[in-house]
Amino acid sequence: MSNLSKDIGKKDILQEPIRAGFGRGLVKAGEADENVVALCADLTGSTKMDSFAKEFPGRFYEVGVAEQNLVTVASGMAKMGKIPFASSYAAFNPGRNWEQIRTTIALNDVPVKVIGSHAGVSVGPDGATHQMLEDIALMRAMPNMVVVAPGDSLEAERATIALAKDGRPAYMRLAREKTPVFTTDSTPFSLDKALTLTPGKDITLIGTGTMTYQCLVAADILDEQGIHAEVIHVPVIKPLDSMTILQSVKKTLAAVTAEEAQVNGGLGGAVAELLSEKLPAPLARVGVEDRFGESGTPEKLLEEFDLTGKHIAKKALEVIKRKA
Repeated sequence: MSNLSKDIGKKDILQEPIRAGFGRGLVKAGEADENVVALCADLTGSTKMDSFAKEFPGRFYEVGVAEQNLVTVASGMAKMGKIPFASSYAAFNPGRNWEQIRTTIALNDVPVKVIGSHAGVSVGPDGATHQMLEDIALMRAMPNMVVVAPGDSLEAERATIALAKDGRPAYMRLAREKTPVFTTDSTPFSLDKALTLTPGKDITLIGTGTMTYQCLVAADILDEQGIHAEVIHVPVIKPLDSMTILQSVKKTLAAVTAEEAQVNGGLGGAVAELLSEKLPAPLARVGVEDRFGESGTPEKLLEEFDLTGKHIAKKALEVIKRKA
């Protein structure tokens, strides 16, 4: 498809940190609207807010290692008409300041954009304390909150621009390491829609964030065995595009979800809730199975936690056998 990179599955596919796309998108959002401001908790370079700080020094605020203060200041600025982006590591934002986000941002329904960088096990050697896996569940449960997990750096750039124009509170999770860029400049992005990346009839693979690429790899593996998988990318977990998912599963009669996060309460939980209420069908959830992260290289950790295309393909074969 023209909306996908032609290098999917190749070893030399372009790779870039998702957070780099956020940095570019934030500058573009700032150029388009002078009300866009940025706040950071002493991690400006790591969260890629440094370009915005350099371009708009009068609209950048360094609050120091004070994540609760980070979001309460942002909520006050939003109340006065600004569009604040507040960033830190996801382990601290929303991990450390969830209550302040709940009370000062979501409850007041102000358009603060909470940016959680370095999410997932692919953070690597930093280990369990910094590998935020519960953030999707935490933020999906919060009223008024939009939850976004871009699939690659190009999509993160588009998502940042879209969030700046959207009047709702939002959380966006970003990965640390370089990951494959599977979208193109022409790939659409919407805060309301999931994307059907490849058509299929035998199984629906539903991915979000870094795991959508692994779903595409799994689809190639399954295709070699004569199984045609439909791959759906869900960059916006809340509000969930229920129609696209239901239309696909109605055709394939089985599904696998994939996320670099806890399966409990995350994308897998959202899809399980949807199917149990609207269209009961065999489902498997690929993600972190009720455990904390570990130190190691990103590649070894993805293997250790079964977050690979090979494992998704294996799960798909198991689910297909459960079809009525």
